[in-house]
Amino acid sequence: MAGGRETGIRGIGYALPMHDDRLPSHPISHFAINADDVGRARGFYEAVLGWRFAAWGPPNFYMIETGGAPIGSLQGRRELVPGTRTVGFECTVNVADLDAALRAVRGAGGKIVMERVTIPTVGDLSFVEDTEGNVFGLMEPLAAG
Repeated sequence: MAGGRETGIRGIGYALPMHDDRLPSHPISHFAINADDVGRARGFYEAVLGWRFAAWGPPNFYMIETGGAPIGSLQGRRELVPGTRTVGFECTVNVADLDAALRAVRGAGGKIVMERVTIPTVGDLSFVEDTEGNVFGLMEPLAAG
């Protein structure tokens, strides 16, 4: 790649700091696809990506088997921010302490758009909006064991 920085990895012309073990660890643990027609969307992702779907929880909610992480779900379209349809992939990030993370969101100028809810067998979830209008989830998973 002309003008790119050398990384020692053939074909890559930029640094890859996301692979540095010294960086904080708050992985994306879940993504969701919101759909107006869940059946049509399911057919699309089965045909295009070969993903498999398993019914889970409420009607029109499927867990997506992508063959790797993060875990995905397909669900009916919703409005996390009232009056704004959720479009695009919706991501959720794991945190060790949801209350502390929500305080940090408020302190950094963000908003809480969905207060803490408990998903049985999964953990506690809240949705927040960053200073640029991007909405994402924060999940305090249940302790293993």
